[in-house]
Amino acid sequence: VQLVESGGGLVQVGGSLRLSCATSGFTFDDVAIGWLRQAPGKEREGVSCIATYDGKTYYADSVKGRFTISADNAKRTVYLQMNSLKSEDTAVYFCATKVPRIPDKGVVDFGHYTFWYNSWGQGTQVTVSS
Repeated sequence: VQLVESGGGLVQVGGSLRLSCATSGFTFDDVAIGWLRQAPGKEREGVSCIATYDGKTYYADSVKGRFTISADNAKRTVYLQMNSLKSEDTAVYFCATKVPRIPDKGVVDFGHYTFWYNSWGQGTQVTVSS
C-alpha cells in the first residue's frame, strides 16, 4: 500500500490549494480515504474523508463549505480542493486509508477517529500566511 501526497505550499489567507493523493497497492474503489492534518503542537485531526465505493463524504466542521474532497478512480487519486484558506489551516496534511476495508465503518467513523487508518502517506506542508 502506498499513498503519496502532493500540492502543498505557501499561500496567502483567502487563497486556494489543491492537494493530491496518488495511491497504489490496494483495491482503490473499495476503501475510505481520508485527509488529516497536524499543526505544530497539536494532535492529528481528521479533515475530510471519501468512500470510493459509494461516493459518500465527510467534512470536519472547521472546513465545511471551504474544502471539497473528490476521487478519480481511473487515476487512483484523491483530491482535496481547499478554498478560502485561513491561517489556522496551516499544518502538514496527510492522506490515509484502511486496508482491508472495515465493512461496518463509514466515512463518519473514519472522519472522527484517526485510529481507524493503517496506511499513511508522508505528508505535505500547507502554510497559510496573513
